[in-house]
Amino acid sequence: MDRTAIMKKLGLQGFNKPKRTPSHPKKSHVVMSKEGDKTKLIRFGEQGASVAGKPKAGESERMKAKRKSFKARHARNIAKGKMSAAWWADKVKW
Repeated sequence: MDRTAIMKKLGLQGFNKPKRTPSHPKKSHVVMSKEGDKTKLIRFGEQGASVAGKPKAGESERMKAKRKSFKARHARNIAKGKMSAAWWADKVKW
């Protein structure tokens, strides 16, 4: 199956446009990542994770610590860029 057929099947709007996958058993998001002429289907994020999300006004210190820990723990993989699940999780969820 070619990339455009896969994207259509998953309901993706285009390359580098993540989408939630509520029916997937483990991963919360999917994206067809494209960098140059390389493409890769990436599933990322823990399904049902209640602590992930963008910073909110009045956020607790505990949540700030969780965010900081995630970024520190995955820093090496985040640095790999768009072709890594960690980069997408950092951008979309954390």
